[in-house]
Amino acid sequence: MPVEAQTFGLVVNPIAGLGGTVGLKGTDGPGTVAEALDRGAVPRAGVRVRRAFARLAERAPGTPVRAAPGQLGADWLEGLDLNVQALPPFEVSGTARDTRVATQALTGCGLVVFGGGDGTARDVTDSLGPGRAVLGIPCGVKMHSGAFAISPETAGALLSELATSPDRIGWDEDAEIMDVDEAALRSGRLAPRLFGHARVPSSRKRMQASKGGPSTPAADALAGAARELVNSMALGTLYVIGPGTSTGAVLKTLGATPSMLGIDAVRDRRVVAMDATADELEAIAGHAPVRIILGVTGRQGFLLGRGNQQITPSLIARAGPEGLIVMASEDKLATLAQARLWVDTGDPELDQALSGYLRVKTGQGRETMMRVGAS
Repeated sequence: MPVEAQTFGLVVNPIAGLGGTVGLKGTDGPGTVAEALDRGAVPRAGVRVRRAFARLAERAPGTPVRAAPGQLGADWLEGLDLNVQALPPFEVSGTARDTRVATQALTGCGLVVFGGGDGTARDVTDSLGPGRAVLGIPCGVKMHSGAFAISPETAGALLSELATSPDRIGWDEDAEIMDVDEAALRSGRLAPRLFGHARVPSSRKRMQASKGGPSTPAADALAGAARELVNSMALGTLYVIGPGTSTGAVLKTLGATPSMLGIDAVRDRRVVAMDATADELEAIAGHAPVRIILGVTGRQGFLLGRGNQQITPSLIARAGPEGLIVMASEDKLATLAQARLWVDTGDPELDQALSGYLRVKTGQGRETMMRVGAS
């Protein structure tokens, strides 16, 4: 069924990603939004959606868009050179019900664009039913599904091609919609589940792969890489350690238990923070040198922007490309959907500055050169 590219729909989950920088790992569940705001979280989903549609307005001005009302869509398109039709307002509950109600009002659109994470992807695809075309703008903490563009800008580029040259875009009829149990995630247990499939644009360079479940790491090789890294740690430097089993080997080498799904920090080979928020990391860093130890998201290849939003653009900029230390097994690198790594810091200029090539530690004395791209 061809997509009617002139009938884009838009729904935004304005609280998507709210818990990322403050270490909540999502905003599902009662009380988590209030807790995130109490911790100083700042909404970012709408801003990222606007970045995508700004690219569309630049390349295909006047494209018609039917948008959910207010903060659920239309507000983020104000001032862009698009033909926006806002849906009638309805009573907003601040829950997943808002996404579902808005999506159901967009069922006449050929393609529904949503801003959110995996939970939003589930709500949108459930509301539309099977066979309907969707495109996700990555705004959440958890984005394991295959419905998302790699970044807001690549989403905008896809939309502009659909608006101007729809015959050039192929379609994936069976993109996986994944989600994890956030309560389990906060307790340190990753439990991804497949909830269904969706129809999405097919573009290896612009769409992320769905993330497979946990795999068995090359434990011995990574342990050797971790020992080598710990022995080389510079005194007085703050080492920010991202989530995952690969980076967790560094904490284990130091005799500590990693938080695994949070952000930890080490200085002078001592743990100075566990499961830290963005503000806590900024305070701990002070004026000291910063290095950032990262793992690679399975199949997707992300270094930054997926599950580690506590590491702020300012800390990343201080570390610079030379301060990024990446650890991954050779098997993980070999099974990436694309033979490159991605960064999505939230700052497009910083993403460009991080682009190029870096060495990935795969074992003691073993490294693999990988290309890094701005998403």
